[in-house]
Amino acid sequence: MLGGWVVTNASMIRLCLLFACFICLTSSGISRQPNLIFILADDLGWGDLGCYGQKVIQTPNLDRMAKEGLRFSQFYSGATVCAPSRSVLMTGLHHGHTRVRGNAGKTNPAAQALKPEDVTVASVLKKAGYSTALLGKWGLGNEGAAESGLPRKHGFDSFYGYLSQHHAHNHFPDYLWRNETKEPLSNIIVPVGEDGAGYATTAVHFADDLLAKEALQYVQEHKAGPFFLYWSMVIPHANNERAKMLGNGAHVPDFGPYADKDWPEQDKGQAAMITRLDGYVGQMMTKLKELGLEKDTLVVFSSDNGPHNESKHNLERFDPAGPFTGIKRSLTDGGIRVPFIAWWPGTVSPGESAHVGHFSDWLPTAAELAGAAKPERTDGISLAPVLKGQKEEQKAHEFLYWEFHEGGFKQAALYKGRWKGIRAGGPDALVVLYDLANDVAEQTNVAAKEPEIAARIGAYLREARTPLPEWEPQWKANKKSKG
Repeated sequence: MLGGWVVTNASMIRLCLLFACFICLTSSGISRQPNLIFILADDLGWGDLGCYGQKVIQTPNLDRMAKEGLRFSQFYSGATVCAPSRSVLMTGLHHGHTRVRGNAGKTNPAAQALKPEDVTVASVLKKAGYSTALLGKWGLGNEGAAESGLPRKHGFDSFYGYLSQHHAHNHFPDYLWRNETKEPLSNIIVPVGEDGAGYATTAVHFADDLLAKEALQYVQEHKAGPFFLYWSMVIPHANNERAKMLGNGAHVPDFGPYADKDWPEQDKGQAAMITRLDGYVGQMMTKLKELGLEKDTLVVFSSDNGPHNESKHNLERFDPAGPFTGIKRSLTDGGIRVPFIAWWPGTVSPGESAHVGHFSDWLPTAAELAGAAKPERTDGISLAPVLKGQKEEQKAHEFLYWEFHEGGFKQAALYKGRWKGIRAGGPDALVVLYDLANDVAEQTNVAAKEPEIAARIGAYLREARTPLPEWEPQWKANKKSKG
């Protein structure tokens, strides 16, 4: 008994954790635990937004978010494809350390699922007193053999959306998951492939419309805070199955402002998806202001990897990678450099940042802002100083790391934000080196001119990853690159 109150062990632990959070917040100069919203687009390119140079597609809300917030010019996704990039974002571990390192699919679903011992940003924030929700695409655990990775086993109080990325190809599915239950929708689909994938012949409910409605409702219901909302949209990813069967993977409710354009339907659909996504973000910003939460809420917007062309749309029309080379599945910057915008009126000052950031930074950033203890093992660096305008206190990465398992194992590293090294063909193959300060398109190999830097990156690549039986390198011989 304590002053008439019964104090259990569990309540004492919770009180201690909350007190520790209070101490951490006080020391960091933040008066309360902020609400945290991370909005993730799917296959949106660096150059798909007006604030990053897009000239054709309309994105007024994200452009305003960038104008009112902080726009990062050199920010990188966790990987060049979906599942490993999201694994990096959730665990704060880079591609060579995180659990899920590729898109495994039905042949080995356990390889694409988090394990019970994996710590996520949601579990860290939940221990710090946050309500946590995932809306949209997960990709890190599914029903059956991969249930160890289900969202509610990794810190999320609630989940609504897609477990499998194959299911998420279809923007008009016949069901979505509500926690661990399939919730039917009235769309009628032609099943293709696995995990509920296919395409709709009767298209009534556009999934991202439903997710946006849920996101706004979640914020309304949890306005007392603190909350963490991971809003993982599925647009503008293509419906790959529809593209293969019908030649158009950009299935949308309407073409919006592009209906009268003299373009193929794939191009109209691709542009319409991005503008529709932009509208969702605008709705969220309006909702936060209506509720008086804008000064208590950090909103981050990004994309899981570079742009795709799987809808069979015209890349030249939209130039989605901007000045960079490559798209999704490339280890050049076009496949991994992504938009990253932070909006938090009153805390994040408007402007642009050249700080070189990475998806692994989200977990330590969220932990610091929440006053929570971050895991002992993390590859990320908190972005809190640069968000709060304390640039002199912001630490920088020496190396960033990526790998790719499709079509023969490949590795890439960025050294000191400038030097990009890519290795294919074997662990002793020569590193192809690019100087991003003078060659953002990565056209000229300068390894012969900078042998010490190439050797430094090569040595790092040999040590960067920890072995994982599910994701052992399968090098494809490349005799020309042998040293």
